[in-house]
Parts: sequence; C-alpha cells; structure tokens
Amino acid sequence: MTYQFIIAGVADGVLSITLNRPDVLNSFTRTMAREVQHALQQAASEPSIRAVLLTGAGRGFCAGQDLSEVLPEGDGPMPDISEIVRESYNPIILAIRTLEKPVICAVNGVAAGAGANLAFACDITIAAEEAVFVESFAKLGLIPDTSGTFFVPRLVGMQRATGMFFLGDKMPAVKAKEWGLIWDVVPHASLHDTALSMAKSLATQATRGFGLTKRALNASFANTLSAQLDVEAECMQQAGRTGDYAEGVRAFLDKRKPVYRGT
Repeated sequence: MTYQFIIAGVADGVLSITLNRPDVLNSFTRTMAREVQHALQQAASEPSIRAVLLTGAGRGFCAGQDLSEVLPEGDGPMPDISEIVRESYNPIILAIRTLEKPVICAVNGVAAGAGANLAFACDITIAAEEAVFVESFAKLGLIPDTSGTFFVPRLVGMQRATGMFFLGDKMPAVKAKEWGLIWDVVPHASLHDTALSMAKSLATQATRGFGLTKRALNASFANTLSAQLDVEAECMQQAGRTGDYAEGVRAFLDKRKPVYRGT
C-alpha cells in the first residue's frame, strides 16, 4: 500500500511508523488513521516484524484530530464525531494493545488530545525533553477518547486523571514521567536513536514471551486475582512451549548469549 500521510518501513525487525503531516502537527484525518491501521495490520501479520516504533515528523508528535473533518458543511448539522472515534481511533488502540509484539512510542513534541492518549496506550513511551502532553478535549466541550479514560486513571489515579481531563493544562514530559504516564525522557537530539535502539534490541529478543506478557497485562485490567493467576499459568504454559524458551535454556546451560528467533 502506498501511504499519503505516514512513512512506514521495516529494518532490523522493526516497523517504523512516522505520522507525516508536520505542517499541522500530524493531526489525524480519516485517511491517516486508515494508513496507521494498515501498517499495524502488517506488523501483526508478518513474522519478520518483531517490534514497532511510532513517532511523528517535524516539531510535533500528534495534535489529535484535524478539526476540519468535524466541522459542519455550510449551515448543515454537526457531524457525528462518534463515527470518527469508532472508525479511526478505536481500531488503532485495539491494534496496538492486541499486537503481541512491543510497540515503542517516541514523542518528539506536542502530543494533544488523541495524540496524547495514543502515546499513553503504547507499551513503552519515550519523550523528548521539550515534549508536552495536553488532554485538550474539555476546551472543546468533548470527552477524552482514544482510550484516555481507560489508561490514564489506571496510570495516575482518579484525582490526577480528572484534573488532567477537566483543566486541560500542558504537562511537561518530565512531569509525565514522574506521574508514570511514560517510561523515560531524553534530550531531543537523542530521542530517535534511543527509541530505535530500544526497538531493535526488543526485536532480537523472545517475541512470543513479550506477546504473552502483553496478553496477561491486558487481561489484568478486568480480572480478579484468582482469574489473573490462571491467566499467568496459561500464558506460562504457552511460553514454555516456544522455541525461544528452549533456546534460552540451552544458551544458559552453554553459558552463551541466546539467539532468539521470535518463535
């Protein structure tokens, strides 16, 4: 597929996806959302892809929805925004969370609205020192989407999540790290190399183990302790049957570095 609003390419087992509308801070259109969905489907279907790196072009990561797509035509009625949520953002979040491979997010600048929540939904998020996160929905009389009401309170607690959503203040990357919303903050000049190095490293490791860990983490949001213990046992059973586990044991006994193939 030829992409118009993203740049996608595979190297060293990593699928890099760059949101590429820098003139509007990579705000989402329906077309760009479909392109991201397609790229994530590629990551799920191709065994050679063992990690994903998501970032933005230019000075911003993603400013959320392009509002030109949600304005009425002339004196016509307001469009149904829920259609965009269901067709554009929900499939992206579900694709990221159900992709049993690591998804690294490199936030290179402002991440607002859906852009902020997209970053929070990834497995490991690294931000440049200059990056800021903004839950901007309240400024438009809307509610947070793109899984914001799911992940943010679980990451920071109800009071902090409510404050973020109601006040819509800019949150510096350092504070986002302190609150547990993201993994790390690095200088802008080293952001891409740091995130790509992490993605490449993860792409050489036990992919099935990562996928099963992610499956267990996803299940934990809804499970009781007893049910989650069962999930752990089931996932451990599957992990114990992988080629990577067998290789890990052999490498340990041979006192050498394991060579994982993601199987």
